[in-house]
Amino acid sequence: MGLISDGLESIAGLPQPLVLAAAAAFTFGETTIGLGLIVPGEVGLLVAASTVKAFGTGVVMWAVVTLAAVAGDSVGYLVGRRFGGRLRETRLIKKMGQENWDKATALIRRRGAWAVFFARWLPVVRSLTPAAAGTAGLPYPKLVIASICGAAPWAALHVTIAAMAGEAAKQIESKLSTASYFLLGGLVIAIVVFLLVRKSKAKKKAAALPPEDEKQLEQAL
Repeated sequence: MGLISDGLESIAGLPQPLVLAAAAAFTFGETTIGLGLIVPGEVGLLVAASTVKAFGTGVVMWAVVTLAAVAGDSVGYLVGRRFGGRLRETRLIKKMGQENWDKATALIRRRGAWAVFFARWLPVVRSLTPAAAGTAGLPYPKLVIASICGAAPWAALHVTIAAMAGEAAKQIESKLSTASYFLLGGLVIAIVVFLLVRKSKAKKKAAALPPEDEKQLEQAL
């Protein structure tokens, strides 16, 4: 069993509630303003979702991830309502990129609640848009509706891709392992052929050399 299988098996060995909790935590961290810098959200979500093996489990995972994404958006919205325009000058926003904040606020001004929906598919911007919506005074019910509409397909896509990848990982790894054996065997054969050719050439040279040089050549081999 290789590294891919070992990693998946270690996660799959956890109780399902813990796997779901991990998926929720990674998603919440990815969508909450600032935490995405610390938590590798999408990667963690994909790893957790790769353990899905049944349709029912996938549906539960999808629901949990969707709710966690909406919760993350809500926290970002409340932060934006609390700090308003001052948020742009904070160290956190500067670290995430003020240009990204400007993109998020521009989206809110042009599209309103639709910006929350579309931003779900844009890394970094999706973490900033709910806060920008709170700063702009977008009504919270509109944010929640847009967040659900964006989070549901986003979660479905990630869970589906991860589940398919988890199922295919072992097959891919087995093929890679078989190929490695063939590669190793070919390398050994190449080394043996090289040594035989080298030794044959050395013997031919030795036949044409004086006895003293022949003895030195044999010692070198």
